[in-house]
Amino acid sequence: MFNRTTLLVLVAALAAGLGLWAAQAWFGGGLGNQAGPPAPALQAVKLFEQPRELPAFSLQQSDGTPLVPGELQGHWTLVFLGFTHCPDVCPTTLAQLAQAQKQWAALPEATRPRVLFVSVDPERDSPDRIGEYAHAFHKDTLAATADIPALETFARSLSLVFMKVPAPEGVPANQYSVDHSAAMAVLDPQARMAGVIQQTHQGALDPQAIAADLLALANSNR
Repeated sequence: MFNRTTLLVLVAALAAGLGLWAAQAWFGGGLGNQAGPPAPALQAVKLFEQPRELPAFSLQQSDGTPLVPGELQGHWTLVFLGFTHCPDVCPTTLAQLAQAQKQWAALPEATRPRVLFVSVDPERDSPDRIGEYAHAFHKDTLAATADIPALETFARSLSLVFMKVPAPEGVPANQYSVDHSAAMAVLDPQARMAGVIQQTHQGALDPQAIAADLLALANSNR
């Protein structure tokens, strides 16, 4: 069984790998230098030069319908891993994202950016529960989950990680926690991994910068 130290090592390794991959993308190492439209100047979103195709996935949305790659096409999408029993990072992040969502609400629904909250705690988070939780922050937030193997595959494809942390001794077993990446994956309108948003060390986001970036991306031809 992994422990918290192992998770930190995995997070560091994935972050290092993602940073190397992003650097290669920006500076042309190993990904090719295919010409394309210039990317808009961004503040919070770090785009890769070449988006990465994701393997097939199928999650269950809060309304019971499947969430497959085709459901995300046509929109820029921010993907955030979390769980409804999360004491701080998840509610703070979703509240900050809701501020950004309000600023792009006037865009046509067909091209409006999306926020996808994926619960990595299917043992306690039913589809109904995650829907109620996510929609309490913003009605347009998508919410989905799956079984652990499917979630692990999905998270890995986004260079994100999570791991269940058993409850301390003397605490009921069902009061465990889940460590998870605080970074968010940015998917392009072709449902490809196109970039990331990294939170600060204090777990803070800049809703104004995120809103401006997503508005610019939604209005670009990238």
